[in-house]
Amino acid sequence: MDKSISKIGYGSGLVAFASTVAYVVAQILQVADLLRFPADETLIYGTSLCIVVPYTLEMLALHHLTAPARQFWTHGSVVFTIMYAVLVSANYVVQLSTVIPAKLRGDAEAVRFLEQTPHSLFWNFDALGYVAMGWACLLAVPAIKSVGFDRWVRRSLMAHALVTPLIGIVYFSPTYSVALLFLGLPWAVTAPLSMLMLAILLRRMHGAPVSAA
Repeated sequence: MDKSISKIGYGSGLVAFASTVAYVVAQILQVADLLRFPADETLIYGTSLCIVVPYTLEMLALHHLTAPARQFWTHGSVVFTIMYAVLVSANYVVQLSTVIPAKLRGDAEAVRFLEQTPHSLFWNFDALGYVAMGWACLLAVPAIKSVGFDRWVRRSLMAHALVTPLIGIVYFSPTYSVALLFLGLPWAVTAPLSMLMLAILLRRMHGAPVSAA
């Protein structure tokens, strides 16, 4: 069973990594004005939604493969991962299934309150979701050994957690701008990197607990 969990965690981590890279590419193309509506929003929200389930499974695999003495940390990590999943899924499904179709029909005003614009309801959902992801990474750190390859996994998770305040500034700053968006650019590196590193760790485990002595 442990080996199956390891494989599921590894595969899920790779999908989460690939989806995050796809999101980053779509976001860059939008900022560069190389993607326009509806392709830009569809790709950004669609790739973001594709991160949710595999990332949740990756963190769940880490929890189940962690030695009991350190499962408090991974349990907390799973809790925050679920918070992330619920918040961002609510946002992306609404954008993809309600807001974008309404805009295409010319009914944008009817769903204006549902649109993800700076400081709107779903903007804040998105913000809280990615803050929760940062906490999930932070809480996972103590569950992983600080030796060999594991140390690099710890560092990638910590790096992603440390980017979280920058994400908070981008989302919650009183005045939003494209220039401010670049403050969160490190996320484009730390998010996929931490997912990939954790996936590789789960593959290397082969049924051995992450935090075994």
